[in-house]
This record gives sequence, structure tokens and C-alpha cells, in this order.
Amino acid sequence: MNIDQVNKELSTLRQQLINHSLYKKIETTDDLSVFLKTHVFAVWDFMSLLKALQQKLTCTTLPWIPVGNAETRYLINEIVLAEETDINLKGERKSHFEMYLDAMDECSTSTNNIDTFLIELTNSNDIIETIKNSNLNNALKGFLNFTFSTIKHKKPHEIAAAFTFGREELIPNMFTEILNKLQRNFPDTNLNQLIHYFKRHIELDEDEHGPMAMKMIEELCGKNSKKWEEVIAISKEALIVRINLWNSIEAEIAPHKTEVV
Repeated sequence: MNIDQVNKELSTLRQQLINHSLYKKIETTDDLSVFLKTHVFAVWDFMSLLKALQQKLTCTTLPWIPVGNAETRYLINEIVLAEETDINLKGERKSHFEMYLDAMDECSTSTNNIDTFLIELTNSNDIIETIKNSNLNNALKGFLNFTFSTIKHKKPHEIAAAFTFGREELIPNMFTEILNKLQRNFPDTNLNQLIHYFKRHIELDEDEHGPMAMKMIEELCGKNSKKWEEVIAISKEALIVRINLWNSIEAEIAPHKTEVV
């Protein structure tokens, strides 16, 4: 089995996300705010998937010793570098999550939900309990639970699959749809930082991180057919929880709207 076969197995779910009707429903700045308030949690928990891979595929403890495959170490460290310390529009070093929060502030979208969640997490130091006790909707709770259950219980190639096929590989197509909508619907709204965030992700994931993540999957699975089957299974789960999340945002944005054909 190989990457092409995995992509074939995931093509139906992938197309559901790329062509999701949510993108057509973001018609006002209020609609956009609803999307951002939920999507910011996906921007945040993505970093935990990334750091889990760094912990499992490189040495992050002392004393240092070489761990695993040097090519895989390079791939994950290169992705971490850009995601955790990229450059914003002002030339400052920031993580993509922090850039997203700045973009929300710029377009007058409250960050109270994610801020409160992170304070509660800091106080409890238990992510599963924090999710359970939060006021987040069930789809978002399911999305976050999937991420942290994968991190806790799955093997490196499965975490890499959730990261690659549930996140990195999708982003160029998915964010292009969102970016096109933003530029078309909100020409007079200050969305410079948000547009920069989306454009930066498209650029990085299409040209660098996407291919790197694919290579990482190949390095981790090799010729082991069981690992490839597990990659497909966990990737399908990742796509399904994302579709459920998109469905929940769409329902919150516009239960009264009819889809534009």
C-alpha cells in the first residue's frame, strides 16, 4: 500500500469537506465571527498534534540521544519551526495560533471562549476533564476529544495520519474556499491579518508541509500493510469529526438560510 491508495480511500470524505456548503453560508461579518470562534479551537489543538509528533519522533528529554530516523526528525522539526515561530504582518515572531487570535481581534471577534477554555485547562491540567466540563457544543467536544485521544492512545504513524490527512493535506483546498469567500464578501472589512493567516497556511502546506507530512507517513509505515490500514482508519475518523464540526458551525450560522445553487 502507498500514499496514492490512501488518498483514493479518503477521496469521498475529502471532497465532502472541500465542497462543504458551510463556505457558502459565511455571508456577513456575524457569520464570519461564528466561524472564527469555533475554528480557533482547531487552530489551537493542531499544535498539540504537532508537538506530540515531535515528542515521539525526536528527542525532547535530557540527556539527548538520537531517536528514530533522521529524515523524519528533520521533517517534523521543520514543520514545528514554521507553525510555532512564523512571522506575522508586522515582522514579529508568533505561532500561527497567536496570529489567529490577533486576526480575530482585528475583525472584532471575541476570543473569550478560547481564552476561558485555556484558563480552565491551565487550572485543571486535565484536557479531557476540561473538554467535558466546558460549555462547548458536542461537535466541538467530539473534535477535541478525538485529537487528544489520538495523542494519548495511538501509535506515531496514526498520530501522523491524523495530522497529515485530517489537517495538513486538506488545508490548501479548504482554506482557498474560505479565503475566496472572505475577499469576495468583505472587501471593506479589515481582515488583513486573517487573510495573511490563510494565505500563509496555503503557501506552507501546499509547497512545503503537505509534501513533508506525506514523506513522514511513508517513512513511518514503510512496507507494513497493517500500519497503512491503520493510517486509513484513523484518517477517516479525522475527516468525519471535521465534517461534524463544519456541520455544527453551519447550523449555528444560518439555520434559516437556503443553500445558493
